[in-house]
Amino acid sequence: QVQLVESGGGLVQAGGSLRLSCAASGRTFSMYDMGWFRQVPGKEREFVAAITRIRGTVYADSVKGRFTISRDNAKSTVYLQMNSLKPEDTAVYYCAADSSLEANLVLTTKYHYWGQGTQVTVSS
Repeated sequence: QVQLVESGGGLVQAGGSLRLSCAASGRTFSMYDMGWFRQVPGKEREFVAAITRIRGTVYADSVKGRFTISRDNAKSTVYLQMNSLKPEDTAVYYCAADSSLEANLVLTTKYHYWGQGTQVTVSS
């Protein structure tokens, strides 16, 4: 069982930056693929970025070059550095974890554990 707690969301002006953190419980954090997703009201949850247990990364096209995902296994934490934020980045951001062998990191169905979400609002 893994519990995930996100933090770092808030209100920022367009062009600004935020860093989201997701702290995981348990002692096997290094064995999990970690993902960030986001959701706005009335829309499906969408993939943002993921980092595998061997530190491979993948990004949605909409955030490539602006967002960076990283992990610190010693702290059982995954980060999402968000730069050059745009109003369309406004959403609730969720952290997710999975230890299965499912290789498709962009699927919400891959992930068994989810955090409660943190709101990111980008004003124009």
